[in-house]
Amino acid sequence: MPGALGYIAAMTLRDQVESLLPEWERWYPSLFDAASDLGIIIPEVCDPNSLLLTHRHAKVRQRAEDAHREMWGGKAQD
Repeated sequence: MPGALGYIAAMTLRDQVESLLPEWERWYPSLFDAASDLGIIIPEVCDPNSLLLTHRHAKVRQRAEDAHREMWGGKAQD
């Protein structure tokens, strides 16, 4: 019994929505619309550049190049 040991079972987004509104599919086209209206998920405005994979991948690539240079030597390319 997980509850007896003090563990809290993780609820999925669907479980959370269904616990608050069992027949949500009758009124909402998607799980995310229902969760948003119920306040389970809250959309946040962010910088559009942070969403571009090229920017995120550039940081990962730069860290990999730095680690490679640190381990094997060499100069940074400009």
